[in-house]
Amino acid sequence: MISIIDSAKRIEQQFRTGEEPVLVMCSDVNIYVCKYMRSSAAAYKLACELIGARMAESWQLNTPDIALVRIKSSHWTSINQSHSLSAPSIGSKWLDGVVDITPSTYAKVPATVDTLEQLMRIALFDFWIANEDRNANNANLMYDVAHSRLVSIDYGCILNTATFEYPLSQLTTTDTILWSDFFRHLSQGQETATIQVIADRLKVVFRESIQRASVQVNQILDEMPTEWNVPQSVVKDKLLQLFDERWTAEVWDIFMECLNDNTK
Repeated sequence: MISIIDSAKRIEQQFRTGEEPVLVMCSDVNIYVCKYMRSSAAAYKLACELIGARMAESWQLNTPDIALVRIKSSHWTSINQSHSLSAPSIGSKWLDGVVDITPSTYAKVPATVDTLEQLMRIALFDFWIANEDRNANNANLMYDVAHSRLVSIDYGCILNTATFEYPLSQLTTTDTILWSDFFRHLSQGQETATIQVIADRLKVVFRESIQRASVQVNQILDEMPTEWNVPQSVVKDKLLQLFDERWTAEVWDIFMECLNDNTK
C-alpha cells in the first residue's frame, strides 16, 4: 500500500507550472514534489496521478516513487497559500542526478538503441492510458544520467485529461512524444529494420504489461483517499475500459501508424 507521510518543515519552493506543485521535505527524510487538492476537478487529476504512477510501475517504466503527503497548515505560510490537511497531497519523490528533457536539453541525451526503445515504450504506454500531456511541447520526461535511462513523470492528464464521464478516446498522431524533435534525435540514425525489431519486442511487452496492470485496479481503488471525494465506482469503470480488447487493438494500430509516419 502507498505510504502516508507528513511534511517535516515549511515549504521552500513552489513551481510555476499548471498545477503549481510544491517541494516538500517529509517525515521519511525524503523530498517530494507534491500536487494538492485545490478544487473538486483537481481531485480527479490527483486520482490520475495515482493511477498513472501505479500503471507506469506495472509497465516497468522508470517513474518516481509516490506517497500521500499530509502537509501541515503551518508549513504553507512561506508561500502564502493555505491547504486543508484533511485532503492529502500526492507526492513524487525528488530525484537527484536527472536532467529535464526540454527543447534545449534533449540533444544531450545519447541516441542509443536502448534509449530509443525506452522512449517508444513510454509512447505506447501514453497511447494506452490516453495521456494528452506528453508531446512535442511538453516531454514530461527526465534523463537519469548515471543509469542512462528515461524517467516518466506527471500523470494528471491521463485518461484524456482526467475525463471520467465519457469513454476513452484515442490520441491523434500529433498528441504524442513520437511527434517530436526528441524522438527524431533518437531515431534518425537508426535503420528501419532496427526500429521494426524494437516494435516487434514491444508488441510482446504490450500484452505482458496490460496483464500486469490489470491486477493493479483494486489496489489503486484501495489506495485512493476518501478525502478526495472521487467515487470508486466511477474510477473502476474508467480503468476497466483500458483492458477492453477493442481499445487495446486500436492502441496498437495507432501506435504503429504514428511510428511509421515519423520514421519515414
